[in-house]
Amino acid sequence: MDSDLEPVALTPQKQDNAWKHCEIYKYGDRLQMRCLYCRKMFKGGGITRVKEHLAGKKGQGTICDQVPEDVRLFLQQCIDGTVRRQRKRRRSSLEPLPVGSLPPCEGETLMVQSDVNNGFISPGDSDVIVQNENPSGSRTKQRTYRSKKNAFENGSASNNNDLIGRDMDNLIPVAISSVKNIVHPSFRDRENTVHLAVGRFLFGIGANFDAVNSVNFQPMIDAIASGGFGVSAPTHDDLRGWILKNCVEEMTKEIDECKAMWKRTGCSLLVEELNSDKGLKVLNFLVYCPEKVVFLKSVDASEVLSSADNLFELLSEVVKEIGATHVVQVITNCEDHYVAAGKKLMLAYRSLYWVPCAAHCIDKILEEFGNVDWISKTIEQAQAITRFIYNRSDVLNLMWKFTSGNEILQPAFSTSATNFATLGRFAELKPNLQAMVTSPEWNECSHSKEPGGFAMNAITDEAFWKALALVNLLTGPLLRVLRIACSEKRPGMGYVYAALYRAKEAIKTQLVNREDYIIYWNIIDRWWEQQQHVPLHAAGFFLNPKFFYKADEEMRSEIVPAVLDCIERLVPDNNIQDKISKELNSYKNAAGVFGRNLAIRARDTILPAEWWSTYGESCLNLSRFAIRILSQTCSSSVGCMRNQIPGEQIYQSKNSIEQKRLSDLVFVQYNMRLRQLDSESGNDTLDPLSHNRMDVLKDWVSGDQACVEGNGSSDWKSLEYIKRTQTVQIIDETEDLGSGFSDIEIFKGEKEVSDEGYYTNTSQKIFT
Repeated sequence: MDSDLEPVALTPQKQDNAWKHCEIYKYGDRLQMRCLYCRKMFKGGGITRVKEHLAGKKGQGTICDQVPEDVRLFLQQCIDGTVRRQRKRRRSSLEPLPVGSLPPCEGETLMVQSDVNNGFISPGDSDVIVQNENPSGSRTKQRTYRSKKNAFENGSASNNNDLIGRDMDNLIPVAISSVKNIVHPSFRDRENTVHLAVGRFLFGIGANFDAVNSVNFQPMIDAIASGGFGVSAPTHDDLRGWILKNCVEEMTKEIDECKAMWKRTGCSLLVEELNSDKGLKVLNFLVYCPEKVVFLKSVDASEVLSSADNLFELLSEVVKEIGATHVVQVITNCEDHYVAAGKKLMLAYRSLYWVPCAAHCIDKILEEFGNVDWISKTIEQAQAITRFIYNRSDVLNLMWKFTSGNEILQPAFSTSATNFATLGRFAELKPNLQAMVTSPEWNECSHSKEPGGFAMNAITDEAFWKALALVNLLTGPLLRVLRIACSEKRPGMGYVYAALYRAKEAIKTQLVNREDYIIYWNIIDRWWEQQQHVPLHAAGFFLNPKFFYKADEEMRSEIVPAVLDCIERLVPDNNIQDKISKELNSYKNAAGVFGRNLAIRARDTILPAEWWSTYGESCLNLSRFAIRILSQTCSSSVGCMRNQIPGEQIYQSKNSIEQKRLSDLVFVQYNMRLRQLDSESGNDTLDPLSHNRMDVLKDWVSGDQACVEGNGSSDWKSLEYIKRTQTVQIIDETEDLGSGFSDIEIFKGEKEVSDEGYYTNTSQKIFT
């Protein structure tokens, strides 16, 4: 029978509060209701029977035993008449008639049928009548309503009731007599009315257009629609009062729920530094675990950062707040004051590591690659092409036509990453771009004859494409390392070591001659060494079965010291350390469960931490140790769009109460922004011309050649947006990382103990 039920949307005419607590279905010509809590189906009796069921009033039906107590009490009051009388008085004095879920468009007026069923209107009934009328009449109608509302607010409630009563007497007969001439506006028209109202609001307050991409935006629209026409908006005091308070409590509860995960898998403390134009330095503290990333707090560190001791005290305070036994690593930038504070932190807490951000390390490598002469020239050629295209609407329309709506520009983690990611898009769209510049449309385009149009000649120049292909071969693997390090869905600790190996291997394979590839290797090694990476990355490689069993013996022996160092630091109990050391042999030799076909096949199919959780029961101590390492990120920039939250606003207020309120607001904003990172993953459909992306795209869309012609060629209103036909493929960045690790030259180096007192082995620096 359920398959024959047709869901029916709740309309604003269903005024009874019980409608919000049941689902409505159409079965033939009859309506049926289902309780949201106990799922009982009501085939008759109307909404009254459902309300009695929820309120616990003994009528003809059963009583719901799962309805929340506050809902039950409220509906009991409704039955007693208290809430109904209050709402009736408020509606009769303040609100217009419930004419539908939307106000009329300009030039239209709405008429309402009498609600003879007390709010129960079947889906086929007509509830809105739209008639064309002089626009001035609509404005007069609006002024009339406002005057009535003002009359009530000034104490003329009785007169206002008389006015509304006369309106009802006049309006209802007209509506009934005009039933045959009812015109239903299409869904698209009604939707456009909503969208226009949203646009007016966002434009009026100067909101960022990306606000509509929030995961909370559509739920807000749905909530407003469910409230019906005339639902009041929250006041300024509501937003800064009980609404903010509830959101803070909601986010605090989510963080409390994460603490159980911190205990089991360990967590990473991420320190993010933001610098304002006014010289204010703000540190944001976040906590990463495989379940989610959460924002803890923001601190004004303008004076703290000048002293390594003060910075250490601040970091120590946050570590204690999280729980020192839960923290596996503290990730910061790699400036000298962070290095000094990190060393102090490791001395104070013997069970954690301080680690520089891997994403910033890779970004520095990409930046230096971009400074190589021939690579820099290739980037400049490509930028000249995009500046020409993206500053002329006619050319941009033509490009979209040939690329099926796909963009060339690819915003990424930073300016350097964006440069190379965009070159990658150039290679993907090469056939489309070449088809464009050899088409009759391009030859007929007036812009093709402009002096700046000569930049487009590179699209047919094979030398340009050969250089671009080589750039992508050298930097594509490094971009993959960056994405793995910043990934929020897949902890990067078990992968970044192998990914960097593959990046160096790809450069060596492509350039062959040592004198050629060593130039780029030296850039990688210099920045990787300057990060003073602790042995967590090497230990993550060792404990990831996807890679460990495909590495030769010499490679394994190079990273065993890193694993032992992690055991000694992350496992304070000597007895457990000894047990882990013994259990390592079972893992190395694939003995017992580790050698079963099921476990062998799963090495490449599930996350390494899940693999240990599934097959590591026979080596329980080693399994717990492996899960703590493999559950960590490698970057303080997980989800690199987070820093749009203006945390510095907190410290612009000198009032302690308002400062605390702003601090709570940023707490809510940041955590809500983190919630929607998953929904944005892989989304390359966002407008690359958006102001929010100018920090990384400015060289690609503006510059000396980005002129605006007087003939209207740069008029945005002439853009013809084309729906993309190419689907976004979800790529597993780790899929082809485990094909073997036998080139010891990549990570081989002279071992030495420096004066600083820590072990160095080219690929890592291990603190003792």
